[in-house]
Amino acid sequence: MARRIDYYDDPDAPPANSIVPSVNVVVVNDAGDILMIRRSDNDNWAVPGGAIDRGESLPQAAVRETREETGIECEITGLVGIYTDPRHVIYYTSDGEARQEFSIVLTARPIGGRPTPSDESREVRWVPRDQVGAYPMDRSMRMRIEHYLADTGRPHIG
Repeated sequence: MARRIDYYDDPDAPPANSIVPSVNVVVVNDAGDILMIRRSDNDNWAVPGGAIDRGESLPQAAVRETREETGIECEITGLVGIYTDPRHVIYYTSDGEARQEFSIVLTARPIGGRPTPSDESREVRWVPRDQVGAYPMDRSMRMRIEHYLADTGRPHIG
């Protein structure tokens, strides 16, 4: 099975050979729970997201990725931040791609659907905000969610 390996400031990381604009989506329901997936490629928990395809806007990609990975339809509501740290390299064993991080993190609210796993998500669930920290996830995903939870009113740029 193809795997995703996240490296951060690691001298053993492969050098980045691509940069792909992507989006992650913090979908929050009326109870304040966050929509989370357990990724199929590394078993870590994350918010839904993926690459922006040619011909689609950032919000379109966010809605599509959320639907594909979780079964939930959503409406974009805001911006958490932009994450472009060159020390974060994502390596895909399937093809040797080593991406430099480039992710725009949006917020959204659910408008339909029900949590449903996909090829990219082993599990999908609504996680109470005070329990998110207990889930195993990559440091960059944890940081993105912490920025959302901090609710400073200003997007993170980094």
